[in-house]
Amino acid sequence: MRGEAGLETGQESRSTGLGTAPSVMVMATTASTAAVTSLASVTLEVADLEAARRFYSAFGVDTYISLRASEAHSTGFRGFTLALTVSGPATVDGFFGAAVDAGATVLKPAAKSLWGYSGVVQAPDGTIWKIATSEKNDTGPDTREIDEVVLLIGVEAVKATRQFYVGRGLTVAKSFGGKYAEFAAGQSSPVKLALYKRRALAKDLGVPVDGTGSHRVVLGSTAGAFTDLDGFAWETVA
Repeated sequence: MRGEAGLETGQESRSTGLGTAPSVMVMATTASTAAVTSLASVTLEVADLEAARRFYSAFGVDTYISLRASEAHSTGFRGFTLALTVSGPATVDGFFGAAVDAGATVLKPAAKSLWGYSGVVQAPDGTIWKIATSEKNDTGPDTREIDEVVLLIGVEAVKATRQFYVGRGLTVAKSFGGKYAEFAAGQSSPVKLALYKRRALAKDLGVPVDGTGSHRVVLGSTAGAFTDLDGFAWETVA
């Protein structure tokens, strides 16, 4: 079965958010309060700052991310995606079309699947975005509203990275053994953080798993700077 962002978890599931969530969760916990440490911001490193600003404004997600100019070397899969949850297929199509019209490359055309409806695009700066809904039937108009944004990072070992983040003060909201983990969002955070196996994430996005150099993304921390087990850098947010 599939979990957040329509990802395979191997657990019984029910429809919610980007894809599905478990009705019976293995090793799952739910946070009742905001995390002590949490993802406070997401900064994309881009080669052409003005072009990226124009793209993300046209795409409609500019309020969820920050941008920073960078010439850091990066080739292939950067090991993460940003996933939008929306209300229905018409809204998926609306965001998908806006991204393509603004210059994004189609990696997976928007289409129905076993769990819902989704499409994948790659922004001109190289960032991969997935737009999805758990609804299969197009029963409503394009609202141009986003229900949730998830930063999904691909890691070599979900359990080890989950434990690393717990040690840094993040609170686990959902966990499916070594397949997937999601952390509780902070009170002011516009983006959730989740973990998935790197190879499985690349497959889900329709790209080769290989990649070298910078991830080209910096995560904002509410409790100090650090680098995780897979090289994702966190910096302190004032």
